[in-house]
Amino acid sequence: MGARATQALREEVPAASLRAVHDWLAQLGHHLLTLGHPDYPARLSNVPDPPPVLYVAGDPTLLSRPALAIVGSRSPTPRGLGDARAFAQALSDAGLCIVSGLALGIDAAAHRGGLDGRSSSIAVVGTGLDRIYPGRNVELARELSERGALVSEFPLGTPPLRANFPRRNRIISGLSLGCLVVEAALHSGSLITAKEAAEQGRDVFAVPGSIHSALAKGCHWLIKQGAKLVENVDDVLGELGVGNGSSATDGLGAAEAPGTDGARLLQALGGDTVTIDVLCERAGLTAEVASAMLLTLELDGYVARLAGGFYQSLR
Repeated sequence: MGARATQALREEVPAASLRAVHDWLAQLGHHLLTLGHPDYPARLSNVPDPPPVLYVAGDPTLLSRPALAIVGSRSPTPRGLGDARAFAQALSDAGLCIVSGLALGIDAAAHRGGLDGRSSSIAVVGTGLDRIYPGRNVELARELSERGALVSEFPLGTPPLRANFPRRNRIISGLSLGCLVVEAALHSGSLITAKEAAEQGRDVFAVPGSIHSALAKGCHWLIKQGAKLVENVDDVLGELGVGNGSSATDGLGAAEAPGTDGARLLQALGGDTVTIDVLCERAGLTAEVASAMLLTLELDGYVARLAGGFYQSLR
């Protein structure tokens, strides 16, 4: 060991720190798992550098159940958010606990989908469990601690240090049978989790997107490296050998078609993220007609208006 680690081991633990842990453990639903503890997850104990201690708020038995990591962009498109939540709920209903990192965007959508399903969700965080980051996910963290689990290897009081978040990714993948990436840029932190998963011998999955979208490039890169392209839930379940390929998952993201004019505009939109000018050119419509139709489709939940005047199909 290095000099810094050696010195840390020689130092006496402050009594106040021990009291804080004791008081935290006295609260309902709080647990401390060490290597060798009956509830310490076997999958995680077999990865390189397993955490010696896990703080858990919620149900510790979830950590040993079949699980899938779902990660992605912190600034996803509305379509990406919908896909992440829909995949997570369907996979949770199929028997996979959904693991993610409590970040904004895809992570949060995956947790909500997991909670909506029957197998719940686990959040692995980069802070002490007495601190919730980001603050916008405080309510989600509360739901996870009540109906799922929050997990951290970091001592109570640990702030959201930048170096902690890449480190916690090995736990996200280590708890899981595989990792599904939904919308990720080429330099996304989600690719670190996918890399950890591959190095741990886990399956890596990626949802493809438009060739024009920066948020699809990370997923496309993973597919080129050997990740399994995912179009529906059965692509994941079949690879992991979970479930029975139920046709209930075949219609993920499907919806009734709008009227003829709306369907024409949606066909012109396709899977791209485009401006109204491009849509008018594709569909042969005037800007006034296309604008009115887009407003109706947006109100009905078929399309989303993005920053910069772009539109994207949600179905």
